[in-house]
Amino acid sequence: MSPVRDKITKGTVSARRDVPSSIARPEYVGRKVAATWQGGDVHDAETIEKIRISAKIAAGALAEVGRHVAPGVTTDELDRVGHEYVLDHGAYPSTLGYPGAAGRPPFPKALCTSVNEIICHGIPDSTVVEEGDIVKVDITAFKNGVHGDNCGSFIAGEGSDEARQLVEVTHEAMTRGIKAAKPGREVNVIGRVIEKYAARFGYESVRNYTGHGVGPAFHTGLVVPHYDAAPMHDDIIEPGMVFTIEPMLCMGSEASHEWDDGWTVATDDGSWVAQFEHTMVITDEGAEVLTLP
Repeated sequence: MSPVRDKITKGTVSARRDVPSSIARPEYVGRKVAATWQGGDVHDAETIEKIRISAKIAAGALAEVGRHVAPGVTTDELDRVGHEYVLDHGAYPSTLGYPGAAGRPPFPKALCTSVNEIICHGIPDSTVVEEGDIVKVDITAFKNGVHGDNCGSFIAGEGSDEARQLVEVTHEAMTRGIKAAKPGREVNVIGRVIEKYAARFGYESVRNYTGHGVGPAFHTGLVVPHYDAAPMHDDIIEPGMVFTIEPMLCMGSEASHEWDDGWTVATDDGSWVAQFEHTMVITDEGAEVLTLP
């Protein structure tokens, strides 16, 4: 069951917000497809320090947007807050202009706002946030040639017991996945830990959308499932790897469909979803979270 509220419908998307020409763009902006990253997922110390800067900006932006999540705000206003924060820190909002799949339009905003049953990639628009909504905010910053990526779930107002539990369990599932990410282990151990914990509460972990390598490319080749994918996704975790862990847990079925905007993904049964995401680097001891304000 999900808390009671009308299903989310498409609102009006405002004009694309400007970015000063002095701020460097990722390579894919203005192109139909993003270049395929060939550099691997293990980065040198200099690159990791650059990612640390971008990740900190993204984390600060997420916290600032989260402070504005409240009944009555539009998701477009949340986008404005995040857009301006990233620009004020000399970075580019990575989702702005990110190419769509199969000729679909590029993403038009600086962040994703996915409300209630929207799993991910919700486009900020005229939708008004209501009391008790779960608003997932996913924002990424690009600076010095690298990206830092994170997401959080915010409840507008007090929220129901069911919504609060979903958010708390999803955050804990991410935390457990991060703790499981140790050198020498296979990547699939992360999803095994997440899915097992989610199942205790009757939640399903979304399978079609995963964590990913991140750094000089928004998405490198590494895929990090949030379910038990063994024996697939058996990449060995190594020091110097940088990737995201970003579980999406559903109150009901994780089966989903994409809206005709080419981006927004919703649960088929209308069940609500929470998500959290961090970018981390693997050290000799384990995962160090980089997306901290």
